[in-house]
Amino acid sequence: MLGTSIGIKPENTTLVIAQIKKGLPAKAFTLLKKNLDTTDRELAGILGIPISTLARRKKNKRFSFEESERMFRIARIYDKAVIVFGNDNLARKWLKEPAFSLGDVAPIDYAKTEIGAHEVENLLGRIEDGVFS
Repeated sequence: MLGTSIGIKPENTTLVIAQIKKGLPAKAFTLLKKNLDTTDRELAGILGIPISTLARRKKNKRFSFEESERMFRIARIYDKAVIVFGNDNLARKWLKEPAFSLGDVAPIDYAKTEIGAHEVENLLGRIEDGVFS
């Protein structure tokens, strides 16, 4: 299920939106970092969060709306990759390796913007359907 890698139960879209508007808890960052097998610095870079801001967010235990949206976006991509590839290790590997169809950019980096994330999701859909482009 999309969003589960950061502790969100996505059964109700309205509740998910409310959680993101309120700001995701710091534990969502920790869960995503663990699932992606990355460091604080690497994940903060992917999310566009300066390290000093990350330290404040962890202390305050909540991320801003914009940061939460970006975190949910990356979690959504990760969760979809796990579904498509069948396990965490293959999903992580695919997310971090350059993809020809994304201009030799790693999917995790391409997904830093919403439009890029949409392209990564489209690519995952094609892979899932057996269309390797």
